[in-house]
Amino acid sequence: MPSTRETILSALADLLRAVPHVPVLRGEVLPERVPAAGLMILRDGNPGEPGVTLSPLTWHYQHRAELEVVVQANAGRDAAFDHLITQIGAAISANRTLLGLCDWVEAEAPEPIDLPVEGASSLKAAIISVVLHYSTEDPLT
Repeated sequence: MPSTRETILSALADLLRAVPHVPVLRGEVLPERVPAAGLMILRDGNPGEPGVTLSPLTWHYQHRAELEVVVQANAGRDAAFDHLITQIGAAISANRTLLGLCDWVEAEAPEPIDLPVEGASSLKAAIISVVLHYSTEDPLT
């Protein structure tokens, strides 16, 4: 049986897969080719230091998962990037609790960067922190 953390991260990946035509990878390296609509790579991130309630014993996390968003297009790259970011925001806004697995899910604003690629169109990328607020009865399960 997967841990609470893994269940929530898997549910977040599934939620992001609702964005049409954009693959979502989990913890993988950036592939050599980026699909025309873009690419998302979900990284586990950092659960941070939990708050603890003693009765009943419960750990409360504000887990910061990282979502790498990459777009490479010959024309309209900025618009494609903006469209993808907007779709991610809409998907998260539509399901703020991951069907009850979290107390709250929120994404922070991206800080886009341009990455040159030799012999090809440059990449526009950003890391979006997705904060997952959840509680568990055991930090390892």
